[in-house]
This record gives sequence, C-alpha cells and structure tokens, in this order.
Amino acid sequence: MNIMKNNTLIGIVLLAITMAFCINATMPLQNDEQNERDFHNAYKIYNVPLPSKLDFAGEEVPLEYGFVHENIEREIIVNTYWASATMLIMKRANRYLPAMKPVFKKYGVPEDMGYIAMIESQLVNVISPAAAVGFWQFTKAAALENSLEVNDEVDERYNVIHATEAACQFMKTSYDRLGSWTLAAAAYNAGRTRIVSAVTDQDQHNFYHLYLNDETSRYLYRILALKIIMQDPQRYGFNLRNKDLYAPIPTEKINVDYAIPDLNAFAVKNGVSYKTLKDFNPWLRQPKLTNKNKNSYTIQFPKQGFLLLKNQQRTISKPEELFNGF
Repeated sequence: MNIMKNNTLIGIVLLAITMAFCINATMPLQNDEQNERDFHNAYKIYNVPLPSKLDFAGEEVPLEYGFVHENIEREIIVNTYWASATMLIMKRANRYLPAMKPVFKKYGVPEDMGYIAMIESQLVNVISPAAAVGFWQFTKAAALENSLEVNDEVDERYNVIHATEAACQFMKTSYDRLGSWTLAAAAYNAGRTRIVSAVTDQDQHNFYHLYLNDETSRYLYRILALKIIMQDPQRYGFNLRNKDLYAPIPTEKINVDYAIPDLNAFAVKNGVSYKTLKDFNPWLRQPKLTNKNKNSYTIQFPKQGFLLLKNQQRTISKPEELFNGF
C-alpha cells in the first residue's frame, strides 16, 4: 500500500511539473523593447492642478508667491499619489464630521480647522510616539489643561465630541491671542508659546513669512492640500460614490452618574457585546467604571440594526454636501 501511495504521489508531482512547463512554453516572452513599450503605455503620472484662489478659514492664501505655490503643490502630490491614506480620510470624514460641525459652531471656530484632526490622526484614535492620543492628538498635559478627564479608567481624549470641544477651546484661545486662524492652526502644531514668540521676535504676523521649524512650516500646507482635494475629489482622481463613504451610525445614549463594576455585564444588559460597547465608547479604558466622584458620563450604543451595512448605507450624505462645508 505504501509503495502504491508513493508512486501515486510521484505521478502527481510529475504531472504538475509537466503542466507548468507546457503553460510556460505557450506564454510569449517579451523582449526588453516590448516590455518598455508596455510600461510606458500602461503607467502614467501627471502633475497636479492647483486652484487660482485659495483661503484658509476665510484668510487668503498668497498663491502669488512662488514658495507658497511650490509648498502646496508638494503636499497635493503627496496626498494624491498616497491615495490610500487620503481615500480613507474622506471615507471616515463622512462618519465623523457631521458630529463635529455643531461643536465648531458652538465655539465660533471655522470649519476649516477640522482639517487639523484629519492631518493629526487620519480620524483614527491613534497614539503617537510622544504619547499624544486620539483624533486631536492631545498629550496628557495638554488634555488636562483643556478640561479633559484623563485617568486609568476614563480618557476623554478618545471621546470624539469632548476632544473636539477641547481642541476648539485651544484654537479659539490661540486666535484671540494671535488674531489669525492660520497662526492658530500653526500653534496647534508647535504650541501657542512658540508661535507667539516667533511672531514677536520676527515682528511678523503673517504665517507664510514666518521662519519656523520644518514640521510647523509644512503643517499648514498639508492642511491646505487636503482641503483642496476634498472639496473637488474627482479633479484629483478620487471617484467615491455615496455608498463608498462610511456612514454615521445613529446611537442611543445612557447617562450614568454611578459606578459600573462590570462593563461586560452592563453591555449584555443593554443588548450589545462588550466589543461594541468599547468600539462606541473607547474613552472607557478599563472593564469597570468606579466613578468615585459621581461624574455624569454619556455611554453610547448603536441603535438596533445599525451595525448592518444595509442600514448604514441609508444614512450617507452626498460627498459634495459634506466636504464643501470644509
């Protein structure tokens, strides 16, 4: 029996080798000249178009300067040809911007400042090497300074609404101090003190003529490039249909001002899994909520049925309606 099995196996291997040889023998071999022709015919890269006029938060961008034109062009090229990251930002923006817009309105902050979150985190609750956290990338010290709760059990840097409120407070204070939303955006990257010092020391109130570190100098151009692409995606090769965007998911809210010793049991009691509870409330950092100070928290759950894709697709807005406000 073993001999028969071995012979059968050898036969199968020989048959596979023979078939592979026959297939390869029938495939035409391309010479170098044909290969190069095919490459040039199939692979195309084009320079990107730039707008003739541009503003940030109502403040004109001086495109008449060559260095401004070149810096914006650089970032548009990066975002256009790093297409996967830019596309994911646009898909996620459809889910989160509708919830963020009322916060901007509440604090009197222009919606263009929302591009900061997209540049900072790509709208994902990430942690940077410097331990900055969440959509708005707050360090613990900056979060506490801007009235966010951060401890072992609760970290509001992961709460999109609360973190957006804190970001708006910071940006509004920066604007009041600097008199420019463009400089306020730079201050979000470099820190308000550094930008105030640069403005004072250089006697220059125009961001585009300030000498700053490389990261901050590039920061606003990255924001502008994303704004340009998102307001006219098809012009830059992004063809997203309504159903391709990630939908906002309607939620039901429970206000709690008491301790929850077992969040898993709390989730099950409310008809969801622990994973769903954590997905919709990432600011809950432990499997319990001691709540010693009797704070009031809002815990969210998806409305029944809205984890299903078919139900999410009914709520998607039109891309042009979403992005033209930003």
